[in-house]
Amino acid sequence: DPLFVKDERLARKKRPSRSSLYSQALREYLARHAKHEITARLDRMCAEMPATSDPGIAAASRRILEFTEW
Repeated sequence: DPLFVKDERLARKKRPSRSSLYSQALREYLARHAKHEITARLDRMCAEMPATSDPGIAAASRRILEFTEW
């Protein structure tokens, strides 16, 4: 299995146990997917909010959000 071979190679280089290597990989995977879930929840929340009557405020808000690092 190519994945197992790469796993063994990485474990020998970094010296963690295979178990700790898998634990770290799972933590990173879950953290990466948690960000997507947070974004999806924020998107749903924003979709439920009433639209502003001022187009200038709406445009400025969108620009700010586009350049904000989440």
